[in-house]
Amino acid sequence: MKYMGDYPSKRTRSVNELTDQIFEGALKAEPLKDEIYCQIIKQMTENHVKYSEEKGWELLWLCAGLFPPSNVLLPHVQRFLQSKKHHPLASDCMQRLQKALRNGSRKYPPHLVEVEAIQHKTTQIFHKVYFPDDTDEAFEVESSTKAKDFCLNISGRLLLKSPDGFSLFVKISDKVISVPEGDFFFDFVRHLTDWIKKARPAKDGIVPSLTYQVFFMKKLWTTTVPGKDSFADSIFHYYQELPKYLRGYHKCSREEVFQLGALIYRVKFEDDKSHFPSIPKMLKEMIPQDLIRQLSPDDWKRSIVAYFNRHAGKSREEAKLMFLKVIFKWPTFGSAFFEVKDILTTYPFTKISNWSSGNTYFHITIGNLVQGSKLLCETSLGYKMDDLLTSYISQMLTTMSKQRNSRGHSK
Repeated sequence: MKYMGDYPSKRTRSVNELTDQIFEGALKAEPLKDEIYCQIIKQMTENHVKYSEEKGWELLWLCAGLFPPSNVLLPHVQRFLQSKKHHPLASDCMQRLQKALRNGSRKYPPHLVEVEAIQHKTTQIFHKVYFPDDTDEAFEVESSTKAKDFCLNISGRLLLKSPDGFSLFVKISDKVISVPEGDFFFDFVRHLTDWIKKARPAKDGIVPSLTYQVFFMKKLWTTTVPGKDSFADSIFHYYQELPKYLRGYHKCSREEVFQLGALIYRVKFEDDKSHFPSIPKMLKEMIPQDLIRQLSPDDWKRSIVAYFNRHAGKSREEAKLMFLKVIFKWPTFGSAFFEVKDILTTYPFTKISNWSSGNTYFHITIGNLVQGSKLLCETSLGYKMDDLLTSYISQMLTTMSKQRNSRGHSK
């Protein structure tokens, strides 16, 4: 009643304070879901106050995007919507109901973005997604959109050959977190912002800014072969591998460094030689940081120019592919790197039997669970290691089951 304006409320509230109060209980207790539908519809029935009725439609629209009513109540909700089919939101609510029946119930109340959208009479929500090559595009996201659907939509628009190995990431404050495939997109973002709010309480009454950005990037690299998908190479693989190379994370020969420096120049400027005099000032963008001091700036320039001339006429895209093909030969291609203070011991992945992570640690069990040795590492990036291990194992199991099934069919 407060949301619909049927019950006076003096104090101003944050956009989703009331919607949280309305929907939180129902998301935790199944029987309350029907109760919410009944209360909203009751409040909209014979409500002759135009403002109040419109606010009721907003709540019904939000509700239909969160969870469906039970099979007993469903026909009554559908009949109500059919009786109001002249209203612009009726058919949209009906579609949202069908999607909720198909995709299941959300876990969290509506995200701020969803509440603001319907309050501004917008039923389409577009979300900006950023890519590693510094471009971005807007994609429609619905209340029922799961991360997997979102990834399929993006990879289709970008004409990628396959979405395998790609993931959505949400960047919020100092963290970049991968969105699990099966999560509803708005649930995940909502959960993340709530978690960070708890971790960073308001200082002097000021709530920390929780703006976030969504990135789409390659996450799992085991099946990546440069040259197989030119769009993936051009937009993702080159721009994701380049910073790791420049930070000095790979072992490479000096000849390779000359060649890669020339290819990086070509990606920047193609056949334009007018920037040659600036090469000594651009070494940080062309040479691994741990190797820059091995030669004088002019020596680097001389060698890079010599290699550049060998590739005359090559395009920017060809240079990106040549760069990737050199790195692809190295055992560390596509790796995620974590900096360590000291190497105490080295274990193969096959020896890891269990792991867990928290805000400040990453915990590994080596060998069997009873007699195995345990290693506790202090790090703020435990969540990333945890997610990568889980995701690679999941990908491996999927591949194995596909192979088993195809063997079964071929018999």
